[in-house]
Amino acid sequence: MEKLLRANEVAELLGSSTWRVYELARLGQIPSVRFGRTVRFSESELEKWIREGGPTADPTHSQSRSTVG
Repeated sequence: MEKLLRANEVAELLGSSTWRVYELARLGQIPSVRFGRTVRFSESELEKWIREGGPTADPTHSQSRSTVG
């Protein structure tokens, strides 16, 4: 099973704040998975997102979020 990262781990990787990571997830600009109130980030999807250039200003190209529970 793939490792899911916490927002603080993603923030450290991106050199950003945890708040900003949650904001990107809320806006659908970073790939995330929700489990009720918990948000996690797929390591492989995050690496792909980074390779592709990160968030885009064009909302038609934003990442969709998955919801579980």
